[in-house]
Amino acid sequence: MPGFELFGEKEKSQVQDVLDSGVLMRYGFDGMRNNHWKALELEAALTKRMNAGYAQLVSSGTAALTVALASAGVGAGDEVIMPTFTFVASFESILAIGAVPILVDVDDTLTLDPVAVENAITEKTKVVMPVHMCGSMADLKALKAICDKHDLLLLEDACQAIGGSFDGKPLGSYGDLGCFSFDYVKTITCGEGGAVITNNVTYKTNADHYSDHGHDHVGNNRGAETHPFLGYNYRISELNAAVGCAQIERLDDFLAIQEKHYAVIREELSVLPNI
Repeated sequence: MPGFELFGEKEKSQVQDVLDSGVLMRYGFDGMRNNHWKALELEAALTKRMNAGYAQLVSSGTAALTVALASAGVGAGDEVIMPTFTFVASFESILAIGAVPILVDVDDTLTLDPVAVENAITEKTKVVMPVHMCGSMADLKALKAICDKHDLLLLEDACQAIGGSFDGKPLGSYGDLGCFSFDYVKTITCGEGGAVITNNVTYKTNADHYSDHGHDHVGNNRGAETHPFLGYNYRISELNAAVGCAQIERLDDFLAIQEKHYAVIREELSVLPNI
């Protein structure tokens, strides 16, 4: 059940705030926006909900993965271990920055098998990237131990798993970086959007710059900002962020509905005769 099925007055009110200001871009135009900063508001809500130090909104879950990898210094020739069962965006993001996806077997979690991961590590391995497919969480404790042993980054692709948890921590917050998607059919949606979360201030700073053409966002004159390094346009709009501001407030309600539906389906399946 995606969030768009329950659009209501909260989403309309948040979007109307943006339309009333006339400022659809997340950066600049300070005097026109009537102190409405929807992207910043949603980033603050994400850091609180995910128990993370920092959040960076971007234009999609695919962009989030790409920005996360680039922000952590992953690049040409680096190997990223990922599961065979995934969505195309997982390896698109790796290829986009010139890195090499290394596909390994999954286990009963539907994502990375820790034994297969350890067997796939080479001198070029830089990242282990579990994908919590369909909300099914990876064995993050085992994967984190492997990453610590081999000095690797643990990047959680939690694009399909917002609201889940592992060992008391929100999915996405267990690793060095976590990524979410807010596309139209996700549990909460911005229409289009995504986010990177991390506790590493360097990764956050790099993500902030990289996702907006390398702008350093220092001062309040966009034209006078410097560009410490090359970046691309992975910005989210204020309209999309506004929808997300309403949706994240409703996340617990959405999860409760999903749990109710799951319980009904499980109960019905339990009484079916064995065939």
